[in-house]
Amino acid sequence: MVYFAEIDESGIVKRVIAVPDDHQSDGEEWCNKLLGGTWKESSRDTRKNIHKKGGTPFRKNHAGIGFKYDTGRDAFIAPTPYPSWILDEDECVYKSPVSHPK
Repeated sequence: MVYFAEIDESGIVKRVIAVPDDHQSDGEEWCNKLLGGTWKESSRDTRKNIHKKGGTPFRKNHAGIGFKYDTGRDAFIAPTPYPSWILDEDECVYKSPVSHPK
């Protein structure tokens, strides 16, 4: 299965669906024709810019409802849990600006 996220005009993910593998090459267009809207492919195996099966990371994170698709970074980014948190550019996740001792 291949995963695609529908994004609204602000880049916010509205839903994520799985489609058959045979639509990977034309999936964004296929989803648009079938369901309308704007679609971006997402990798279920990518988190914090790491592919869990050792493959090439894709769009930094797997899309989730409420995430934002950032066109400049070509990345899905979860909402910040707190306004003071800072985006880690390498992982495209928000992190606390305060470091905690381990």
